Amino acid sequence: MNSYQKEQAETLSMVQRHIATLSARERQELVSEIADYLLFRDEVDAFLCEHFSNVCTQKCFQNDLSACCSREGIITFFGDVVVNVLVFPYTEIHALMTVLEKPNRGFKCIYLGNHGCMWRVKPIVCEMFLCEQAKKEVFKEKPLANQIWDELKKRKNLYTWPDRPVLFDALERYFIEAGYSSSLMYLHNSPGLLRVKKQAKESGQR
Repeated sequence: MNSYQKEQAETLSMVQRHIATLSARERQELVSEIADYLLFRDEVDAFLCEHFSNVCTQKCFQNDLSACCSREGIITFFGDVVVNVLVFPYTEIHALMTVLEKPNRGFKCIYLGNHGCMWRVKPIVCEMFLCEQAKKEVFKEKPLANQIWDELKKRKNLYTWPDRPVLFDALERYFIEAGYSSSLMYLHNSPGLLRVKKQAKESGQR
C-alpha cells in the first residue's frame, strides 16, 4: 500500500469506526445535515447523465484517455468520505477499502472499476471536472446547458468553499471535536483554504 492508498484507507476506516459508535439519533442528525447536499448532487448527476454521459464514456473511459481518472489523480475531501460512509451500505465502503489494499499497477485511478467509479457519491472534485474538449463539444450545441453548469459550479461552493459556513467545514470540525485528525481535512489544513477563511472573517468584522 503506497502513501496515497494509506491516507485514503486510514480516513475511510476512521470515519467508519466513529460513525459505528453513534446512536441512531446522532447518526440521523448527521444525515439531516447532508440532506441538502445530496439533493444538489442528484441534480449534478442528472445534468451530467443527460448531457455528458455518452461523450465522456466513449472518449475517456472506454478509450483509456481520461485525465480526471488517471492513476492516483483524484482528490478526496474528508467530507466526501463522511457523506459516503453515512448513507451507503457497509458493503460498498468495504469494497473501497478492499481495493485500497491492493497494489495499483494500472494507469487509472484505483477507484475506477470495470463499471466506472466505485464511489456511490463521487468525490466532488471528480464530479465537477469536465475537460475542455467535452465542454466544447456539448456546450457548442447546447448553450443553455453551459449556463446551467455555471450555476451548478457556483452552488458547489456553498458546500465546499469556506468563505462562509459550509458543510464540508462543519463535517471536519465535527470529527476534530470528537478527537480525530486526517490529512484529508483540507478546510482545516490547506494554507489556501485557511487563508480564504481568514479573509472572510476579517471582511465580516469590518
